[in-house]
Amino acid sequence: MKPSPLVSVIIPAYNEEENLPLLYEKLQEVAEAEPVAWEFIFVDDGSHDGTYRVLEALHARDPRVKVLSFTRNFGSHVGIAAGLQVASGDAAIIMAADLQDPPHVLHAFLDRWRRGYKIVWGVRAKRDDPLGKRLFAALFYRLIRRVALPDYPEGGTGSFCLLDRDVIDAFGAFKERNRITFGLISWSGFSQTQVLYERPSRHAGTSKWSFGKQVKAAIDTLLAFSYAPVRVISLLGIFVSILAFLWGSVVIIKRLFGGIAMEGFAALMVAILFMGGLQLVVLGILGEYLWRILDEVRGRPLFILKKQLGFSQSQGMNSDRVSSSGLNLPSQEG
Repeated sequence: MKPSPLVSVIIPAYNEEENLPLLYEKLQEVAEAEPVAWEFIFVDDGSHDGTYRVLEALHARDPRVKVLSFTRNFGSHVGIAAGLQVASGDAAIIMAADLQDPPHVLHAFLDRWRRGYKIVWGVRAKRDDPLGKRLFAALFYRLIRRVALPDYPEGGTGSFCLLDRDVIDAFGAFKERNRITFGLISWSGFSQTQVLYERPSRHAGTSKWSFGKQVKAAIDTLLAFSYAPVRVISLLGIFVSILAFLWGSVVIIKRLFGGIAMEGFAALMVAILFMGGLQLVVLGILGEYLWRILDEVRGRPLFILKKQLGFSQSQGMNSDRVSSSGLNLPSQEG
């Protein structure tokens, strides 16, 4: 008899102690209705509240709950990478811990996966977010589709998705330190489909996804998956050169044929400030690239693991498995 497939659910969590018990109950309801085996991999991303204590209690109650705990906050994308590294499933589902990625959508994910799709995106048909955040998200997704990732879902998805084992194995080959999970998955080129869902508001707590982090994610995505910033620099250089040539021609013609000398301190200052601002923009874009090169060259571990719960020696983060991407401290728990 063919064994049931195993599905790994990967959930990065940062200060989510209030949401975890209800999230687990919702996942239990899904697990009971699906004829597959499950493992729930929670990544405690350096939480300062009782997140790890709640996860310990859940692990003691259900051995399918497994935990990786970081020494500090390394970011949700790094947490996802760590979870995928230890996932044993034939498929893995990535979702948020705040219940904004509804667990009941997992039924539709699994249905699409059984039909043969390697990637199943959860696409937001409706967002319960402030107007400003919705407008920024819409602009961001349109820009990404236009200049970086044309196959990225039009309505946006974050990192709520299902990945087949083939995609998980391919994802492990990516070594970038500035990771944008949805970008790497979309770039991989595997067959994909979408499941529409309405994204509710958070069950409890406050969002950790600040406007500054959203801007950083947008910059990281553009720099990692598009040459548009460099092309813009080249086009600006050509544009300014053409303006300078035309203006110089006007000055020469008026001087030679009209006897008019072009004077004016204000015009001179405008030209100087314009060129100075343009140079700073160019230096800033180049600096973003240089910073990322420096970050890669340093070779620092992607994360530092403090504790782990529920993993066997072969599955967990032993020294061999983290040598290229993370660092495991001696303190471990089975």
